[in-house]
Order: sequence, then structure tokens, then C-alpha cells
Amino acid sequence: MLSVIFILPVPIDKSISVNFTIIIALGMYMKEIILGKCGEMALKGLNRTDFESILLKNLRHRLSSCGKFDVSISQSTIYIRPIDETADIDAAFDTALKAFGLSAVSRAAAFDKDMDAIFAGAPEYLEKYLNSARTFKVEAKRADKSFPLKSPEICRELGGKLLESFPHLKVDVNRPDIIVTVEIREREAYVRAGQHKGAGGLPTGTSGRATVLISGGIDSPVAAWMMARRGLKLSAVHFASPPYTSKRAEKKVMQLLETVAEYSGPITVYVVPFTKIQEEIRDKVDEPFSTLVMRRLMMRTASIIAKKEHALALVTGESLGQVASQTLRALSCTDDAASLTVFRPLIGMDKEEIITIARNIGTFETSIQPFEDCCTVFTPRHPKTRPQLDELVAQEQRLDIEALVAEAAENAEEHLVE
Repeated sequence: MLSVIFILPVPIDKSISVNFTIIIALGMYMKEIILGKCGEMALKGLNRTDFESILLKNLRHRLSSCGKFDVSISQSTIYIRPIDETADIDAAFDTALKAFGLSAVSRAAAFDKDMDAIFAGAPEYLEKYLNSARTFKVEAKRADKSFPLKSPEICRELGGKLLESFPHLKVDVNRPDIIVTVEIREREAYVRAGQHKGAGGLPTGTSGRATVLISGGIDSPVAAWMMARRGLKLSAVHFASPPYTSKRAEKKVMQLLETVAEYSGPITVYVVPFTKIQEEIRDKVDEPFSTLVMRRLMMRTASIIAKKEHALALVTGESLGQVASQTLRALSCTDDAASLTVFRPLIGMDKEEIITIARNIGTFETSIQPFEDCCTVFTPRHPKTRPQLDELVAQEQRLDIEALVAEAAENAEEHLVE
């Protein structure tokens, strides 16, 4: 039990006062913190501290909306400690689960490095986990080798205490319902029940900048998430074609990017007016070539905006063979119009694999809302699947490409999604 001590001055006479101690039992006190395990960052060499610094910066920024927390790192473990009563540890835990760079996240009770303190507090902290379990085992990690008990002894002692406190439990070292872990580290001892898989990958911003071409479909938000997971800081370009596309379609895209931003952090979005370009293509380009000419002009426009954002690559949601504009030859012709490297993280995935990721990251239900995007406007009846580059160049000569692209990029509306 925690004893809270109040020191009250009680006068004996006019010149002397004596302190009386009042002890009030308030129940077991414990500090709950969040532990995050660094993933592949831990394998980095001399530049590992750079990755860790960026991860800490990202976490501090994102946790600021959850209250006041102290965020630190030691031996490839992130420590997220509440500072005061403003700290919402539930919200902080959800935020940490979506932070790229953390492979696992857990909530843990922090104790003094003393077995009596652990015995006194661990059963109460673990009660919500162990009451519904039938079997358990204890694992110990003793980073502080000066701790008097070795790992097997810690497991045996705490396991015995938990069996006393929860007589319905049995020990199962092979397939336990719950694994209780005790970590003896530099500052404190930590007790937790299991851990949750984190978002993994690399911290946002460690791999540079890229610009994603984002539609309202299933694929491009998944592509954005996947490249952000590889450490890219993202900006986005969305092509809107009013009145053929609606404000609801634009709002849908913003909702998709808000979901991605829960993992990646803030995303600057450029909404490009594309109606004039699409109407020019409709009126002047032979129909079978229209989609590929449109894609090439999108690449040109996105390249201009990406360079403004100091991005070194474009990201698209294309998958090989999925539609007519995504054949190998068509993709080659599309790449020719881009002045930056093009990343296609979904290129070898089938639709079911992409949908599975979309469901897992929370974009799928938004993506299937029935609002048209510009890629579905003026779709040709018989699109060219094996285009020759010279054929496309000849078609483009019917357009004032430089002027059209420059105007579209110049008139793009900038938004911040976070």
C-alpha cells in the first residue's frame, strides 16, 4: 500500500511547533509508461544516432497532442513517460503504435529495482490481463548485470508470487495465454504482459522526400503508406477536374491522406486543376492514346510540384498489368515524361494483397466511397496497351504541353493534412 505523508504543524506553545504524521492508505501506486522497441534501425552503423534523433523528434511532435510526456531512448528502447495529469496514456499508446520506426510497443509498470517492490505492485498491475487467462509464463531480461538475482531466479520468484495471487493460473512455458516480461534496466524495473506489433519500417524523414500522386482509389493511399514506412517524408498531388469531379471526391482524398498522416506525420497536398488539360486531350488526341497522354502530363505536372517540395522521387499506386495503362510498355512510356525517379511499391502485388493492407491501415472503407476521380473521366473505349513512345510524342505535339502543365502547376491549391 502507498503511504501518503502529510506534515502538519501543530503548535504546542507560541514558540514551538511539532510535526504530526498522518498516513492515509490510497491503494498501490505504480507508474505506467510506454516502451517501444526499435526495429531495423538497431542494425544501422555509425549513422544510427541520426535515425534515433529523428524518431525521437517525430514522437515528441506527435505526442504533444496527447499531453506532456518525456521521450527518451536507451539501448534501442524508447521510453515514453507521462509527466503530469495532462498526459493521456491511452492516446499516446495508440500514437506510438502508428509511429514508423517502432517494431513493437507495450505498456508497462515501472518499479524500483527491488524484488519486494515488484512483488507488491506486479499482481495488481497484471490483474486485468491474468484474470482472463488460464496459463502464463514469466520471462526476464536483466540488462543491469549488477541486479542480485539472475534471470531464471527472477522468473521463478515472480512466477511463484503470481501463482499465489491468481490460484486459477497454471504455468505453461510452451504455449501460454499470457507472457509476463520483467526487464531490469538501468533506471528501473519494468513489468508488462505481452506487447503489440508496431508499424515498423524507418522513421519518417530518414530517407528523404517524395511526392505521391494520390487518387481516391484503393491503391495510391497504400503506396503512400508503404513509402512513408521506408522513411520518406511525403507531399501529395491530387488532380481534380470539376465539374466532372466533385468536392466530395476531393474531401475523400483528404480523408485518405489524414489516415496515412496518422502514420507518416503531416502531408502537404496540392490539388491541381486538371479540367482544361483533360478537355484538350479529349478534343485533340486520338481516343486510344488519351489515358497515356493524360498520365504523361500528370507526371510532368507532379514533377514540377515535387521539385518545389525538394522531393527526389514520385510515388504512384500502379501495379503491373492491373489496367491498360499499367502494362510494361505503357509504364515505360509514362516514366519517360517524369523528370524524377518513380517509385511503384505495389508493382508486383495483386489486388487482394493491396486490399488487405488498405484494410489494415484503415483506408479501405474510405477508398470505396463512390465518388469519381479524374482518372475515370473520358475513359477510352479501347485504350492502347502496347504503345510506342514515338506515337505518344506525335499525339502530344497536338497540344501546347509546356503551357498547359505550367498553368496547372501554378494554379494548384496547397493544403496541409495532419
